[in-house]
Amino acid sequence: MNNAGSDLLERLEKLNAIGVALSAERDTERTLEAILEAAKSLTNADGGTLYRVTEDQRLKFEILRNDTLNIAMGGTTGVAIPFDPLPLHDAQGQPNNSMVVAYSVLHDTTVNIEDAYTADGFDFSGTRKFDQKTGYRSKSFLTVPMKNHESEIIGVLQLINAKHAETGEIIPFSHADQRLTESLASQAAISLTNRILINQLEALFESFIKLIDNAIDEKSAYTGGHCERVPELTMLLAEAANATREGPLKDFHMTAKDRYELKIAGLLHDCGKITTPVHVVDKATKLQTLFDRIHLVDTRFEVLKRDAEIDLLRAKIRGLEQGSSESFTTLEHAYQQRIRQLDDDREFLRRSNIGSEFMTPESQERVEAIARLTWVNEKGETAFFLSDDEVMNLKIAKGTLTDEERQTINYHIVATIKMLETLPWPKHLKRVPEYAGGHHERMDGKGYPKGLVREQMSTQARTIAIADIFEALTARDRPYKHGKTLTESLRILGLMKMDNHVDPDLFDVFIREKVYLKYAERFLEPEQIDEVDVTKIPGFAG
Repeated sequence: MNNAGSDLLERLEKLNAIGVALSAERDTERTLEAILEAAKSLTNADGGTLYRVTEDQRLKFEILRNDTLNIAMGGTTGVAIPFDPLPLHDAQGQPNNSMVVAYSVLHDTTVNIEDAYTADGFDFSGTRKFDQKTGYRSKSFLTVPMKNHESEIIGVLQLINAKHAETGEIIPFSHADQRLTESLASQAAISLTNRILINQLEALFESFIKLIDNAIDEKSAYTGGHCERVPELTMLLAEAANATREGPLKDFHMTAKDRYELKIAGLLHDCGKITTPVHVVDKATKLQTLFDRIHLVDTRFEVLKRDAEIDLLRAKIRGLEQGSSESFTTLEHAYQQRIRQLDDDREFLRRSNIGSEFMTPESQERVEAIARLTWVNEKGETAFFLSDDEVMNLKIAKGTLTDEERQTINYHIVATIKMLETLPWPKHLKRVPEYAGGHHERMDGKGYPKGLVREQMSTQARTIAIADIFEALTARDRPYKHGKTLTESLRILGLMKMDNHVDPDLFDVFIREKVYLKYAERFLEPEQIDEVDVTKIPGFAG
């Protein structure tokens, strides 16, 4: 095989390798850069520009390179290209045939020019001004439209100054250069279109997920923002674990695909809450159903106070009828004492109705004692002061939910898993149901819904679990508590680590890398961000 044949074969192999590389690239800007750099390499061009066709029919400068002038603009360089987009049509709507790149798009044709200074039919005045300003000599041009699989021109490749491989002399672009660049442009257009389409589908997918999350957050005024904050905290902790180079998590590493998969799982971790009844999610007090029944209890107290006053007046009337008023003072004293007791009991039940983190057994016994009082109801019947359901609710030891209501809330994770497992996940998102469905499991197997132990859970699922707990501890919008400070929240999280509730290694990273502080600075109120003494956090290994 002669040198020319060998060179062509080598360039064809390079073209094939470029096509494979373009198909694997996920980032649009890097894809654009790779296209232009590949075209320059194939043709040994000194410079080039890649344009994108915009929706308003203009050519936008995306990537600009020139080796001799050491110019690199656009793409991942961070250097903006200071040129306005080129119009495909003039102000009167006539085709802009004087510009080579516009002509190439408008006529769907490759334009190969040996010397811009002697070429007829095109306006190279801008090129001449550029050369005068920089001392450069723009000579040979190869302009190739990029047409995708739907025969839509989405961009233009323009290469400048082909160089002789041995002498470096500026030469015209050969027929082989043109054919190879046209082949590359075709592959590149399809690859770029696919990447844009994938990006659009991913954006649509994420927007749909956020739509569900917003619906869940809007559903309850008390958990608004939870679906937004947990994924953010999840990724902060996952990145801290990924950066760990020693200890038990030193082998934990995430690729870009891994990150995306975890992000999606974080966004969907509570999607099952869309099935949870609003009155349970929004149960701000123990007696709340569709309304807060504490007001009915208040009314009963008023009835008892009215009855006490009636009893007092009747006793006084009897005394007057019997011609004796000596016991009036005693009667008044007993009446006032009764009213004070009723007022005290009412205030106690009002306080009990507001969920707390712990209700003492003594308080629960007092609820039962008040329940045994009797009153005459609206039917004229003598009844116990509190119903069995009211007693059960008012005796809730923690929060505002009964065991049955807590099971209803907890069912959201079962619903989450069921919903996610029905979706036809692509390969790179196959583990989303496992990640999202494991955030209520415990390291000791006492969690739900599957009772998994630590070894049965992925690191990602354990990450979402910590994020979910810490967000709940610090959240300011729960119905039964205020948002805790960092110190309070970390103390509770530390106790949960010691109780084998959360992953110990991720907990240590959470503290050591100050993930909690990064989260706090973005989402917590200033009064919640106190000075944390890590030596006093239970279970922290340092």
